[in-house]
Amino acid sequence: MKRQKNSFRHESLQDQESVLAIMQALTNGLAKGKLTFSDDDDSLSLKPEGLLAVKLTASQEDNRNRINLRLSWESRGGRPAKKKALSVRPK
Repeated sequence: MKRQKNSFRHESLQDQESVLAIMQALTNGLAKGKLTFSDDDDSLSLKPEGLLAVKLTASQEDNRNRINLRLSWESRGGRPAKKKALSVRPK
């Protein structure tokens, strides 16, 4: 079964105020039901709906600190996947 995958990835160094602005934009987008990500190379829009799965991890090892926040959900309004016939035959 073939799936369509659209993705966006951005990495950069930011100061605390810039990170706070990014987090505020995420909060505002979640409240409005639409998140749009873009930079000079790419863009992607997502529409969070229904229940969202949340995964939050934090770690500290030596002088390296990390926080990961993952949100995921199933889209209901997307196009249904085309069903292809499956055939299983003994050899």
